[in-house]
Amino acid sequence: MKKKILITGASGFIGSYLVEEALKQGFDVYAGIRRTSNREFLQDKRIHFVELNLSSPLQLEQQLAANKQFYGNFDYVVHNAGLTQAKKKEDFFTVNCGYTKNMLTALQASGMELQKFVLISSLAAYGPGDTETFEPIELEQKQEPISIYGKSKLCAEAFVRSSNHFPYIVINPTAVYGPRDKDFLEFVKLINKGIEPYIGIHKQMVSLIYVKDLARTVIGITGSPIIDRSYIVSDGLAYPKEQLGTAVKSILDKRTLKIKIPAIPIRIIITAIEKVQQLFLGSLPFLNIDKVREISSPNWLCNSTQLWIDLSTTANYYLEDGMKETIEWYKENNWL
Repeated sequence: MKKKILITGASGFIGSYLVEEALKQGFDVYAGIRRTSNREFLQDKRIHFVELNLSSPLQLEQQLAANKQFYGNFDYVVHNAGLTQAKKKEDFFTVNCGYTKNMLTALQASGMELQKFVLISSLAAYGPGDTETFEPIELEQKQEPISIYGKSKLCAEAFVRSSNHFPYIVINPTAVYGPRDKDFLEFVKLINKGIEPYIGIHKQMVSLIYVKDLARTVIGITGSPIIDRSYIVSDGLAYPKEQLGTAVKSILDKRTLKIKIPAIPIRIIITAIEKVQQLFLGSLPFLNIDKVREISSPNWLCNSTQLWIDLSTTANYYLEDGMKETIEWYKENNWL
């Protein structure tokens, strides 16, 4: 009998790939969505849809109990639902931390007997690495996030590790790119127009992971006997920040005007914009000071060796191949 897996945040960029990969690996897949969620990338007829109200612990418990009665017990839950952008700072903690607590509590109260609860967190929960040595971020090091987003993810991790509700896995992906992603799309669009912008004139090194490789690792670890540990996820390579631009230019066959904006003036300007917008509109701008700090931090290298050892495999995609497939998808779907 197929193992049942519930994936929250299933309609999003990463979530839709988790669903596809779980189907590919032979799971009976349940996509946790909101009533208003866009199902554009969830067209496979094998998918069971489960409407969940993560903001209401009582309603969530009732929904899970009803689904248990109708479908039976879930074997695994991959909790991918969360915010990467928010109108208010407190929204990050409400959704990323609070909804995780709600989910775990409701799962237990509804009588689910999970084999494993998998939390999709972020490398932001660690914060950037050492800027002098450029040693990669390690699983064992102290987690010191520099953004509200990262702190909210760390809060969720702490609750999962301490709750003792179910066996768990915490996944900390580095920057994720691929088809359907809108964050990297903006950078690609600028290069397509001949502009190649960077914040900071300093050396910067980053790790990356292609979304299909991330989904393959998450579902692989979920179905494995491994429990009660964390993993950092990257493709295993180290990229200078300008290598992304070089790859995109090569694929698009474009020449660009390279613009390097010093980080300090940008931080001053963004801080002023953020204060004004919060004062008059009560919301955060898309490019806020937290995001600028993260984007401009010199060292986002990370060590994902243990993940690939435990899965007995390696990444299938590195930057050039992954970005080529991404840009082809953007063009085919009229995003570019």
